[in-house]
Amino acid sequence: MPEPKDRESNRFSARMGRYARVGTNMGGIAAKVAGARLFGMELDNAKNAAELAEALGGLKGPLMKVAQLLSTIPDALPPEYTTELAKLQASAPPMGWAFVKRRMRAELGPDWQKRFEAFGREPAAAASLGQVHRATGHDGRVLACKLQYPDMASAVEADLKQLQMLFSLHRRMSPAIDTREIAKEISARVREELDYAREAAHIAVYQQILKDTDAIRVPEVIAELSTRRLLTMGWLTGRPLLDFKEHGQDDRNHLARTMFHAWWHPFSHFGVIHGDPHLGNYTVFEEGGAPAGINLLDYGCIRVFPEAFVEGVVKLYRGLLEDDNDRVVAAYERWGFKDLKKEVIEVLNIWARFIYGPLLTDRVRSIADGVSAAEYGRKEAFRVHSALKALGPLTVPQEFVFMDRAAIGLGGVFLHLRAELNFFQLFNEQIEGFDAKIVRSRQDAVLSTAGLAGASNAA
Repeated sequence: MPEPKDRESNRFSARMGRYARVGTNMGGIAAKVAGARLFGMELDNAKNAAELAEALGGLKGPLMKVAQLLSTIPDALPPEYTTELAKLQASAPPMGWAFVKRRMRAELGPDWQKRFEAFGREPAAAASLGQVHRATGHDGRVLACKLQYPDMASAVEADLKQLQMLFSLHRRMSPAIDTREIAKEISARVREELDYAREAAHIAVYQQILKDTDAIRVPEVIAELSTRRLLTMGWLTGRPLLDFKEHGQDDRNHLARTMFHAWWHPFSHFGVIHGDPHLGNYTVFEEGGAPAGINLLDYGCIRVFPEAFVEGVVKLYRGLLEDDNDRVVAAYERWGFKDLKKEVIEVLNIWARFIYGPLLTDRVRSIADGVSAAEYGRKEAFRVHSALKALGPLTVPQEFVFMDRAAIGLGGVFLHLRAELNFFQLFNEQIEGFDAKIVRSRQDAVLSTAGLAGASNAA
């Protein structure tokens, strides 16, 4: 019986045709911006953003991942644009079985099916760069096979060109933040996500970092069934985090406390963060019918920081805690902010006090009272944007892109869970006895064991 027609075979050429239309759309908006500036007219950003989002919405794939990322960075794009982009779904239509077979054959050879006891035809999950199939190994283990979509390297490069167009467009709108460093960081991290061998190494790093933490599970990589475009792991059974929103306070607090440790411990002790704290990247495993801990599922977006950056985070915290302005300024300079005027420092402190706020008071509290997960950080971002607008563009060091994004994402998780914890106590436990040299030593050790370069080469 002949195989069904492969409907995906022309997907990449169709994608490029859509890119051409998006480029035309952006070009039209750019022309409007230029004309408005020349003749002193007001731009209808809301209308332009809606037109652009409509065009982008058909692309799916990596650009949607980038678009959703941009929606979480204050003033990376005008607020009307981020509102529209936040509505877009970072998911691609799944590959059909005929295409999956060809992709698997390309990764594991013509007899690839014989290497599994069973392999699910339908994807268990679909994402921006690939899809996950549930399989069974010959030893009975349940496996998760993450298979990258075809032509993703070319698609990512095309997407990043669109990103540069977006940023170029924004720079014509008198932005409060110079986006050049942001573009550099996003491009580097998205390109890294294409390399599943690198993601496997990230998993090895997290296995070492969290090996003594029973409440956090990291998948096992099956090396003989993995390549740079196929990542096969042990399947981690769990339920979505939001399934536990209506559980008792103790259960919700336990999950939030575990999430706090999963994020802050790798950062404060090893200079490593999980840069994509998205609800879909965690599930909850249970014991005796109660939530026991979390599964960490995705390691494509891992950021490794120089120890000096981590030291700056601790310095800024202690400076804010002790109202020590000299220490606060030293922290900003440690991060690479330049030519800091008093007015700029005051604006940066608005954002810093928002991010650090829950960590500065020694009491049980929510991460933010009376704020929804969707609105977390929006008000403060608007204040920062408005203040910087009057002071001129500020160049933000590229390391901040995923640090800020992750902090906002983590806060959103705490709000979803309605957690009430002593964040001051939790944070101070993580930075007790902090020593930047020890962080560097630990980082070098875990990265070396996993076959990765140090933070100095991460950017």
